[in-house]
Amino acid sequence: VDGALPGERVRVTVQRRKNNWEQATAVAWQRESSQRVRPQCPHFGHCGGCKMQHLHIAAQVATKQRALEDALWHLGKVKAERLLRQIEGPAWGYRYRARLSVRYVARKGGVLVGFREKKSSYVADMDSCEVLPPHVSALFLPLRELISGFSLRDRLPQIEIAIGGEREEQMTVLVFRILDRMTAEDEAALRAFGEKYRLHIYVQPGGPDTAVPFWPIPMPELAYSLPDFGVKLAFAPTEFTQVNHGINRSLLRRAMSLLDPQPGERIADMFCGLGNFSLPIATFGADVVGIEGADALVKRAARNADANGLGARCSFAVANLFDTDEASLAKLGRFDKMLIDPPREGAVELCKALPHAADEAAPKRIVYVSCNPATLARDLSVLMHEKGYRVRGAGIANMFPQTSHVESIALIERG
Repeated sequence: VDGALPGERVRVTVQRRKNNWEQATAVAWQRESSQRVRPQCPHFGHCGGCKMQHLHIAAQVATKQRALEDALWHLGKVKAERLLRQIEGPAWGYRYRARLSVRYVARKGGVLVGFREKKSSYVADMDSCEVLPPHVSALFLPLRELISGFSLRDRLPQIEIAIGGEREEQMTVLVFRILDRMTAEDEAALRAFGEKYRLHIYVQPGGPDTAVPFWPIPMPELAYSLPDFGVKLAFAPTEFTQVNHGINRSLLRRAMSLLDPQPGERIADMFCGLGNFSLPIATFGADVVGIEGADALVKRAARNADANGLGARCSFAVANLFDTDEASLAKLGRFDKMLIDPPREGAVELCKALPHAADEAAPKRIVYVSCNPATLARDLSVLMHEKGYRVRGAGIANMFPQTSHVESIALIERG
C-alpha cells in the first residue's frame, strides 16, 4: 500500500489485483503508526527521489535490515549466523553525487530542474532538495534562471553533480549535458554562474567520456579522502563513486574488520572500481589484485594506487566478471581472501566459478558488499548451498537515508 506504514489502518484505492496480492495507494487514514513523522522536504510525495521520509529514521534502518533478512531467506534460503550492527549516519544533506533532469516546459513558465516525479518521466517542479548538501540545494532556482536565459535551453537535458574534498577544500562540480554549441553569450553566462557560486563547470556533448572542463581552466582534480587508511582517491565527475562519503568510510571500516587483511596475503578485489576497497586493503600489507570490466577504471585505480605509494602492492586487470568461468578465474591465480562489490546485477557467475570451500584453492574468507538484496540472496545461496561456505554475518548500511535503497555487507567463510 503506497503511502502506508505497517500497523496503520487506511482506506485505499486498488490499482492492481491478483489472486494472492494487490497493489494500492492510501487515500485516508483511520489509525496512524507511531513511527510516522512529518516529511522534512516540501516536495515529498511529488518528487520520486525519496520514498521513506514519512517514516522515522530509526524505523527506516530497521525496515531495511528486515528487508535484507527476508530477501536472504525467501529468495536464497540463507540465514546469517549473526546480524551485523547497522551502519548509520546523517539523515539529511548526505548526497555528494546526483543527476538532475532539466526540461524546458513553456506552459509551466520556463525551465524545470530536479528529479523525476513519482511514478512519472516528468521532471518535478522543485526549488530545493533536503538530501543534497545545503549549498547544492540552494542552486535549484539559480540554475533555472541561468538555463532559462540560454539560447539552447531546450537542448540541455541533465546536470550531473559531483563533490570531492573536505570542508574548506571542498570542490563542487556541475557537468552540464549540452547537446548543441553554445553561443558566446551562453558561455559568458555559464562562466559567471560558476564564479558567483564558486563552482567548477564541465560540459558534456555526448557520453560520459566526452565531459571536458569548461571553467576554471586548468581544472583541479576531484578527490575524496579515506583518513582511516591515509589514502586519497581521485576521480572524474562522471566516474562512479559512492554518493554518501560518510557511510562509505564506515562501510570500509566494517569491510576491513571482517576481511582482516594480513601482510603477505593475496586478496582479490572483484569489481574494484577506482580502488575504493583495493587501496585500504593494501595499507595492511596485503597484495591486492583489482579486477574491473572497463579499461578506463582499471587505469584510474592504478593511478590512485601509485599516487598513494601503494603501486607495489596493487595490480589491476580488465576482465568481464559477468562472464566468468572456472578456467578464466583460475588464470588469475589463488587468492587467500576476496572482496566482491558488484553492481545491482550481482556476481552469480563469479560465485559459480569459485572452487568448493573444501578445496584448498578456495578463498578462506569472502566479504560481499551489495546494493541489491535480491541478487545478494541469490549469490549467497550459491556460495552456501553449492560451494559449501558458511554465511557468518550480514547487515545493512544506510547509504541512502529517506529512500528504499538497501546497501548491505556479508561475511562468508569456509567451514
